[in-house]
Amino acid sequence: MEYHDKEWGKTTHDDKVLFEFLTLEAAQAGLSWITILRRRDNYRKAFAGFDVQKVAKFDDKDKERLLNDAGIIRNRLKINSAINNAKLFIEVQKEFGSFNNYLYSFMPGGKPITTYTGPHVSTPESDAISKDMKKRGFKFFGTTICYAHMQATGMVNDHVPECSFR
Repeated sequence: MEYHDKEWGKTTHDDKVLFEFLTLEAAQAGLSWITILRRRDNYRKAFAGFDVQKVAKFDDKDKERLLNDAGIIRNRLKINSAINNAKLFIEVQKEFGSFNNYLYSFMPGGKPITTYTGPHVSTPESDAISKDMKKRGFKFFGTTICYAHMQATGMVNDHVPECSFR
């Protein structure tokens, strides 16, 4: 409830937060979100406070450290993807000025979607973003994970109409 009430669906344009959610959403693939939320503080410690510049420089020693960290999901593919995605995130920042600018280039009018149209697992926007990210080499960021990222970071407001946070 605290996550819902204080964070989920709140619009952010902060690249550090966007990278955090990119990493957490990818870690969540195949798992429940609560599993990741319960480990969020551990992820912050393990991934250098989600400092994308530091994560992009993680080496084999860091990978081994992460694989032995019981506080996170110790999946080699997800750990490797987090490091790879950090490098690609930086490339996108260079190309677009920020990762936020990149994401919002796919949004109608460059703005969050605020019209509630029912629950979705993907949209044309999440399809387009995830397709482009896959082409760029990002891993663990298909259209469903992308849409969850969009919901979490307020790119789309999916609070139901009855919700006081709508």
